[in-house]
Amino acid sequence: MQPLSQSIEASSVDSAKVDTFLQELAAIQQSGSKRVAILGSRHVPITHQQLIELMTYALALGGNRIITSGATGTNAAAIKGAMQADPNLLTVILPQSLARQPRESRDQLEQVMHLVENPANDAMSLADASSLCNQEIISRCQQLVCFAFHDSHTLLKTCQDAEDQRKIVTLFYFD
Repeated sequence: MQPLSQSIEASSVDSAKVDTFLQELAAIQQSGSKRVAILGSRHVPITHQQLIELMTYALALGGNRIITSGATGTNAAAIKGAMQADPNLLTVILPQSLARQPRESRDQLEQVMHLVENPANDAMSLADASSLCNQEIISRCQQLVCFAFHDSHTLLKTCQDAEDQRKIVTLFYFD
């Protein structure tokens, strides 16, 4: 006969697995709109940017809320696609204040209706501020779509954090 403590421990582990499975099943079956975060590398070829833009456009046309950050490359393409579909469905969360963003990003970001700045992070390095920003983004989403390289440490950690929070994660590698 199994001791009671082992029986309870095994039961709680099985229960946790069932809860996780049910949450994932519910997320997959959800037919309504979702909050989809799109994150990725700044260093993206133009053809990939066009694909990201098109994908984001389609997601927003489907009524999904898009959440991203304000960097060039992947995030700029996501902003462009969402803005073309429905600017009201786009939220951009910046790692720092708008003033700290590069000029080419600021022109686009000034058009965004739902823009969240983080001026309290202006004194931080961009890497540290981006990590905090990514955490805020994944806390607000149900699904994360990420475009990264195998050495994109900040993005890969963000994907792992999202998985740990039981978010649906789709990761595309450029390399």
